[in-house]
Amino acid sequence: MKVSIIGAGIAGLTMAVALKRANIPFIVYESAEEIKPVGAGIAMATNAMQVYRHLGLSDKLYEVGQRILKVQLTDLNLNVLTESDLSPFETQYQLANMAIHRSELHKVLVEAVGMEHIILNKRLEGIDSLESGDHQLIFTDGSCAIHTYIIGADGIRSKVRETKFGAYPLREAKQVCWRGVLDIDLPEAYDNLSLEGWGRAKRFGFVKLIDRQVYWYFLVNESIYEQTKDLTALTSDCHPMVQQLFAETKSDDIFLSKIQDLPLLDQWYKNKVALIGDAAHATTPNLGQGACQAIEDVYVISKLLVNYSLEESLERYTGIRRQKAHAIVKQSWMMGQVAQLNHPNLITIRNAIFRFIPGFLKNWQMKKIFDLQEV
Repeated sequence: MKVSIIGAGIAGLTMAVALKRANIPFIVYESAEEIKPVGAGIAMATNAMQVYRHLGLSDKLYEVGQRILKVQLTDLNLNVLTESDLSPFETQYQLANMAIHRSELHKVLVEAVGMEHIILNKRLEGIDSLESGDHQLIFTDGSCAIHTYIIGADGIRSKVRETKFGAYPLREAKQVCWRGVLDIDLPEAYDNLSLEGWGRAKRFGFVKLIDRQVYWYFLVNESIYEQTKDLTALTSDCHPMVQQLFAETKSDDIFLSKIQDLPLLDQWYKNKVALIGDAAHATTPNLGQGACQAIEDVYVISKLLVNYSLEESLERYTGIRRQKAHAIVKQSWMMGQVAQLNHPNLITIRNAIFRFIPGFLKNWQMKKIFDLQEV
């Protein structure tokens, strides 16, 4: 096979769909024994949904996801600080923002790729460059495979990046995050609404998925987490309905992780090896753009393939994508620091500022994110 894609996450599978549509042979190698997405729910913003429309998948995704028509920022007791109406963007782009369970997204992507193109239980150990110009993939089970091109879609701790581009220490946000999904009946007021509540060194968010499913997350500064790791105690000052979300979620359905991102890399392509998604520009989740930016990577490569060879397309894509991806990383990091402020006076000022941000400024910022880059 000509192309190897390392990683069967959102980035890798979306890349596989694009290559399949371009009639370029590929194999996806996934380290896990089964494709079992972690992280519960995910928001697919308008920029990502434009890409999935381009790839012919948007209608299928809307069947298993929930439209998001409004975004609210509140305090921990659900008092609204600011609200954004997304319906004008839906009219403009003829697409809606969407919340979806990661497992449903993966099902759609796997079906579009085809399991015959995915090999599971293949953890990459190393890459050897051959005299022919091809690459030999070495897996931890002792097996090997030879490919001309490698696309590293293997996440923030990318083995492809480490092997071919060097080791980069991750940047710690010094925050931890719980994520979960449960079935629960919420008031109709929360239909088609993505909500985030800010407090002192902590915040939560939730959004309805399909049927009775609700996806939630809760972040706290590590300094607070080190004092107590009890989620019930940490959320005692949240609105009772929010506390109920946490309390009624089964422990097996709750995931805990540190918040990290990647230093800004200028080089995402070298000697027929390309990095996409978190392997190239991992970001904190504060703008909801981690997966969306990976999907935009695929869009740019896909559009370049119309006029250029695969090698030229992979070589050119970094120059097109780098500025926006790096801007998202920077903005998301800054937003995370503001959201997790710990000083009461600064929190009062922060909340007052967000109450009075003009709507046109919020819309301008969102449009910058939603617009796809010209290729």
